[in-house]
Amino acid sequence: MPQANWTDFFFLGFSRYPKVEAIIFVLCLLMYLITLLGNVTLISITILDSHLHTPMYFFLSNLSFLDIWYTSSALTPMLANFVSGKNTISFSGCATQMYFSLALGSTECVLLSMMAYDRYVAICNPLRYPIVMNRRVCVQIAAGSWVTGCLTALVETMSVLPLSLCGNSSIDHFTCEILAVLKLVCVDTSMVQLIMLVISVLLPMPMLLICISYAFILSSILRISSVDGRSKAFSTCAAHLTVVVLFYGTALSMYLKPSAVDSQEIDKFMALVYAGLTPMLNPIIYSLRNKEVKMAVKKLLIRNPLNSVLISILK
Repeated sequence: MPQANWTDFFFLGFSRYPKVEAIIFVLCLLMYLITLLGNVTLISITILDSHLHTPMYFFLSNLSFLDIWYTSSALTPMLANFVSGKNTISFSGCATQMYFSLALGSTECVLLSMMAYDRYVAICNPLRYPIVMNRRVCVQIAAGSWVTGCLTALVETMSVLPLSLCGNSSIDHFTCEILAVLKLVCVDTSMVQLIMLVISVLLPMPMLLICISYAFILSSILRISSVDGRSKAFSTCAAHLTVVVLFYGTALSMYLKPSAVDSQEIDKFMALVYAGLTPMLNPIIYSLRNKEVKMAVKKLLIRNPLNSVLISILK
């Protein structure tokens, strides 16, 4: 008989791979620490250096703030459970984790597309850039991204919570991922699946905007006469698109795969990619390779003579 009341849940995590579970823990811990270091550094220098008070770095700061919370919501509970040996979570904790994971993931989808549009305007319409991407527009775009992500996550989460369980409280995942939780439900989930399908179909739209923006950007790059300048621009665009493909590719392959395909173990590793790897790569790819950011870091470090070693590393 179905259970009307949800109870505590037990994470199976990577328990099927006891020999590599410790290795996965170490890798996740390293990803989390690097993510925190990179994103906190980027936010700090963007605030402290007035030269970085531009639309591009405003969006990058938003992305860094989002990535910190996104990674924390997914990896921190898993790391804590591994250390404590307690792989349980309460119903309220699971609902909260599910909501924040969906909200932050959806927000990042929209924000990445808005960042691509910002680069399109900056490169293809440089004279109009200060007018088109003024401070008010930037704040509205960032706020719209957050509101869109939070609302879609609220709809998905609220559609799952009223459902009844079949008595099994073991989640075959390391987090309260919505697809893994739905496998515990023994009532009709067609409405929930329809809602998720509609939202999942909408997810490629931001990616389409990214592709269109970068198509125009690449077209402008091809008109650059300098070979070095063209090569550098191509390298930057390729790095940006690699991160986008990693994030969107793994997320879409999970949420748009046929229901008959049961690949829970693969889904876990895919979740590590878009919840752990891409947030770690974002500050490195988007910012810490830039000369402007390196110069800003040097300015901050040069105020303290003890940091001369770090300055020489950044050269």
